[in-house]
Amino acid sequence: MSDACCGPEETPAPSGRGWWRVRELQYAAAAAVLLGAGWALPDPVGAGVQLLAAVVGARSFVPGAMRGLLRGRLGVGLLMTIAAVGAVALGRFEEAALLGVLFSTAEGLEHHAVDRTRRGLRALLSLVPRTASVLRDGGEAQVAPEELVVGDRLLLRPGERAATDAELAGGTTVLDVSAITGESVPVEVAAGDGVPAGAINAGSAVELVVTTRAVDSSLARIVHMVEQAQERRGAGQRLADRIARPLVPAILVLAVLVAGLGLVLGDPLRWIERALVVLVAASPCALAIAVPLTVVAAVGAASRHGVLIKGGAALEELGRVDTVALDKTGTLTRHAPRVVDVVVASGTRAEVVALAAALERRSEHPLAPAIVAAADGLDVPGAADVETVPGHGLTGRVDGAPIRLGRPGWVAPGDLPVAALEEAGATVVVLERSGVVLGALAVRDDLRPEAPEATAALHALGLRTVMLTGDNARTARALAGEAGIGEVHAGLLPEDKAARVAGPGAVAMVGDGINDAPALATARVGVAMGAMGTDVALETADVALMGDDLRHLPQTFTHARRARRIMLQNIGLSLAIIVVLIPLAALGVLGLAAVVFVHELAEVLVIGNALRGARIAALPEAPPPPPSSAPGLALAPVATGEGDGCCEHC
Repeated sequence: MSDACCGPEETPAPSGRGWWRVRELQYAAAAAVLLGAGWALPDPVGAGVQLLAAVVGARSFVPGAMRGLLRGRLGVGLLMTIAAVGAVALGRFEEAALLGVLFSTAEGLEHHAVDRTRRGLRALLSLVPRTASVLRDGGEAQVAPEELVVGDRLLLRPGERAATDAELAGGTTVLDVSAITGESVPVEVAAGDGVPAGAINAGSAVELVVTTRAVDSSLARIVHMVEQAQERRGAGQRLADRIARPLVPAILVLAVLVAGLGLVLGDPLRWIERALVVLVAASPCALAIAVPLTVVAAVGAASRHGVLIKGGAALEELGRVDTVALDKTGTLTRHAPRVVDVVVASGTRAEVVALAAALERRSEHPLAPAIVAAADGLDVPGAADVETVPGHGLTGRVDGAPIRLGRPGWVAPGDLPVAALEEAGATVVVLERSGVVLGALAVRDDLRPEAPEATAALHALGLRTVMLTGDNARTARALAGEAGIGEVHAGLLPEDKAARVAGPGAVAMVGDGINDAPALATARVGVAMGAMGTDVALETADVALMGDDLRHLPQTFTHARRARRIMLQNIGLSLAIIVVLIPLAALGVLGLAAVVFVHELAEVLVIGNALRGARIAALPEAPPPPPSSAPGLALAPVATGEGDGCCEHC
């Protein structure tokens, strides 16, 4: 919170408690009861009870204001303290008590609102079970998650949650990760697949191998990063701070000038009272909490729906975006490539696949698993001297003969129907041995089933969509046509993508967070898809979507735009109250009680408006995945692209 905020910074936020247990609200309630009793009782007893009410109401802010003053900090609490003491000195006990009641109420509501949003975030950690079933020394034992070490084998029964990040040791099961990623559709996992902390086993009992300690799990890391993000300030919050910080000493000077008029006009007590009213009227408490509370509410709500937004700056920039640039592989596509066709020019199909797999077994290329899987059951020879030629493909030797496997253009395809395969949405690699073309393999990564719906929703928000890909133009155009994206830039290297998103305009880059790191860091806003457990995505991107459902994109942009509108509304209301109340207070039109009521009512309105940022619409049920495309299935080419490039990660 800003230094100019209402409450003393030493006041801890309550944890896990109802509003009636918030200390400031308790003081306010006690002071209100005493004030009511003071009005009912005759003087001088009634006046004494009202004075006691003023003391009780001031208990929530006077000590903190004094500590701040000793440290050289002039906060709103100091303004309220001076006003309360001055009212008591003038014998206006009921007004001093009313000030304490309303100010303590507003302060308590602020603390309760912040605590409520943070409790919702911390509740993510409650997804981790208190004990885990670990298999050690030939038996099963129940241990606390923090006692688990990397390599432990866990038994996860149906309905149980994973205590930390792990891998499935064998078999298959279904995981419910809706509480983490915000996606309602269960996820099927097989041996070797990751199981994030907090995931519910919705299938049969399985064994897991621990890959991360509980304190370093993806869930714990996300909670920690969101808590840090809530403290990061955006432009709106910096604007509010720039106004609020110098406003406090300026208000003190203004109050002294107003009181000084009493010496000139001959009525010191009257003008001193007006000076006290000015102190309250001009206090920037609502302005100080206008943006931070909105950020806390909006970021916390997004995190509970599987979206990590790194603070107010990222939230505000996200609300300004007018263009969304999307990576193809792993973002628009399912990141599960498979060989859909093999065209043979010389030799046999089995020979083409086996030789291609011989090179790809030594490669980290994203298409490599698909080609190696296609060779399952074949006699794959050993390859020597395998090297990667960036942007082109692979070279090596098999049985002494030189082999090349790469994109058309680097390896001339001859009469092979490469263009037709690419127009069907496949990425094609050509195999050559000793200068003779043997054949080509078409690898396709299907579009995510929800991609057209997500793209249409982005367009409905008035956002322009662009596909950026390292793949060839024909393949990119085909997939863009399916997704409903009309602008395609193909054949791009990572640095080319970064250059594209660095131009003028508010551009958000959406990628997988690994190969797209340069573009994510360069864009106005970097959005990492499927970032659950991915360190690179969490560190590089401004926004990380924990799940793989593309419909989170329009949902997140809508949420950010709404939060930004709330920030601007709060700032406008806070400034308007100050501008209107100061002259009315200085001219004596409004007394202390009226100004206190209006001012604190405005603060309550700001708090209530800020809490609207905690609401976010849930995703509709995800569409079922499409059936596998048949080899060579023709897709309608659309849009325009740029030159023939290599595949996405070359």
